[in-house]
Amino acid sequence: MLAAGVGGQSERLAGRRRKMAVESRVTQEEIKKEPEKPIDREKTCPLLLRVFTTNNGRHHRMDEFSRGNVPSSELQIYTWMDATLKELTSLVKEVYPEARKKGTHFNFAIVFTDLKRPGYRVKEIGSTMSGRKGTDDSMTLQSQKFQIGDYLDIAITPPNRAPPSSGRMRPY
Repeated sequence: MLAAGVGGQSERLAGRRRKMAVESRVTQEEIKKEPEKPIDREKTCPLLLRVFTTNNGRHHRMDEFSRGNVPSSELQIYTWMDATLKELTSLVKEVYPEARKKGTHFNFAIVFTDLKRPGYRVKEIGSTMSGRKGTDDSMTLQSQKFQIGDYLDIAITPPNRAPPSSGRMRPY
């Protein structure tokens, strides 16, 4: 009798856990479906986006952002949170003519302050390629949880070299 009572109780608890997991999953799906709010570029002041580039296909090391220092390859771009990776690619190509070559690969990452320990963290967000359409072209800063004050790091790889593997999976 005691064993049956315990078994029944654990079945009820398991049922509750399953129900909570489903409810939690629905909430996450609703969050993902939340549409981006359109930005009226005529009425909204642009933000200053500090962009750091490399032309060796690798992102900057995080220690290059320590103690108030930043890498020397800075571009300052005034843009909006709805700026797409393709739009940002075209702005970078205006400054770096060698990046205009068809097949040049642009790998984007957000560099942000780590709130749990001193220093910065990096989150790879997507990539584009000169002369080709890609799945990440329409990705926006806003959709990747970019916050004003974060940096954008772009690893540029010339067309004759394959982009180096980062050693980690791209998010999502």
